[in-house]
Amino acid sequence: MCVHCFLMMSKGWLLVTFEPGSWFTAWRSMSLSITASPSAVTMRTGDKEPLPHSNIGGYIIASCDVCGFRCGGAFSGDRGNMERCGSDTDDTPLLPRRNEDKVQRAPACCSSRYGLALLSSFGFFVVYSLRVNLSVAMVDMLNTTRQSSTNHSGSVCPAHANPPRPKRNHTAGVYDWDSATQGWILGSFFYGYILTQIPGGYLAGRYGPKWLMGFGILGTVVFTLLTPAAADLGAGYLIAVRVLEGIGEGVTFPSMYTMWAAWAPPLERSRLLTISYIGAQLGTVISLPLSGEICFYLDWTYVFYVFGAVGLVWFVLWSFLVFDSPNTHPRISEQERLYITGSLKNELSTSAGHIPWRAIATSTPLWAIVVAHFSYNWTFYTLLTLLPTYMNDVLGFSIQQNGLLSALPYVGCAVLAVVSGQLADYLRETCLYRTVTVRKSFSLAGMIGPAVFLVAAGYTGCNYTLAVTFLTVSSALGGISASGFNINHLDIAPSYAGILLGITNTFATIPGMVGPVIARALTRQNTMEEWQSVFYIAAAINAFGAAFYALFGRGSVQPWAVHAASHGD
Repeated sequence: MCVHCFLMMSKGWLLVTFEPGSWFTAWRSMSLSITASPSAVTMRTGDKEPLPHSNIGGYIIASCDVCGFRCGGAFSGDRGNMERCGSDTDDTPLLPRRNEDKVQRAPACCSSRYGLALLSSFGFFVVYSLRVNLSVAMVDMLNTTRQSSTNHSGSVCPAHANPPRPKRNHTAGVYDWDSATQGWILGSFFYGYILTQIPGGYLAGRYGPKWLMGFGILGTVVFTLLTPAAADLGAGYLIAVRVLEGIGEGVTFPSMYTMWAAWAPPLERSRLLTISYIGAQLGTVISLPLSGEICFYLDWTYVFYVFGAVGLVWFVLWSFLVFDSPNTHPRISEQERLYITGSLKNELSTSAGHIPWRAIATSTPLWAIVVAHFSYNWTFYTLLTLLPTYMNDVLGFSIQQNGLLSALPYVGCAVLAVVSGQLADYLRETCLYRTVTVRKSFSLAGMIGPAVFLVAAGYTGCNYTLAVTFLTVSSALGGISASGFNINHLDIAPSYAGILLGITNTFATIPGMVGPVIARALTRQNTMEEWQSVFYIAAAINAFGAAFYALFGRGSVQPWAVHAASHGD
């Protein structure tokens, strides 16, 4: 900056002033240009005609004609008043609010928003514990004598060098289910899960997310406790119970997205949401090995009783400590309430009760999330539901080893999810990277990386160490996408984030429904070659989704999400 710049700023040419008390300090950028004075403002972008300041918005840059110093920032103006935008555009970064908003950033320590993140994380711990415990229990529920007699594989690894200790308890029943029946049982959860995704988002927005999520998980807990009885009655009854569990869990993610739309300041979204959803990974990490130990020391029925009891504890805490929004929370500090509501005031729709269904259905950025979510979940659910089976039938690990080793991939996933959340917000707030750039970069890393290592895992043969390492790295890299397409719903339409999540998760549930069935159909003989086909399919779908999202993903609030009423949908 030269002396001329300083003099210009002192005269109001670079510090744009429209009315007393309404001012805007520009930020460094090279996007657009502005000619400004206290009395007149025009903006030009390329060859477009200058726009009068009475109705302007976008991104400006003030420049010095002497030294070339430039600074700029996002803005919107109406009749001479200018407000900072909380969301970036597709061409410019999200800028932190300054003193003009007169809202101080509330401390994170002991705050209500981070308390919500921790308790919701506990909730998703319960959700995934109840979802995946059957994957380990299934190994112990089968009649292994019959299963081994029907296994004609010549390529399955030999018995493991360290044979497992005999189980201490053999009282639970075992069942003669073939591979096809196993696939239907493992996939049945998702037939219920898909039914309540969009209704869950709608109901959460209309009636509030707290009790919808609470009763959804409570219902899942009840049916989990009934699982052993259903299995004794027959495979059909077990499938029915798992479908009902899926119906209960189907409302959880849309409800939580709706809640975060009211609780998460834009520049803390990645942090808060990764803390919240890390519970899903922790639920997998802890429940898989713990389920193996429970099967060993007790029997498989206690897997469902133990995690069901944990779910009941969570419901009590959720009922008393969580509220739908900062404005309804009786114990939130005034500073935090003002900070959250002030940071979101320019992002929420003025007609949130009206849902622009037509605009949503034709939104390309939304379909980019749909494709990415579907593709990622194909790989995720393939490993989530079938990794214990692969560890047992192909690599030959015992029930105890199986649970521990099946959990390893999700340890890395949990760690990278948290790290990516911190890094994503740092890049957006401090380094001024555009939201769309951050979301696409993290999505590519979190989808291409897993695809590469998943294919590699299929060629490790009976090298136990290498196979487990590649599968662990594959799942761990998937955690990076937690700050990519996974939270992009809140970027493009905060007011309708729950509904958008319901839509994308509806499509993303399909892999959970058909993936296990297809995989078990392809692996009837449990050969290495059959499992390579399963891994190839998952990797190819993952790579396609990453490419599609990179082309069509967006990071800014869409016009229909702010002014829904004008669309007439």
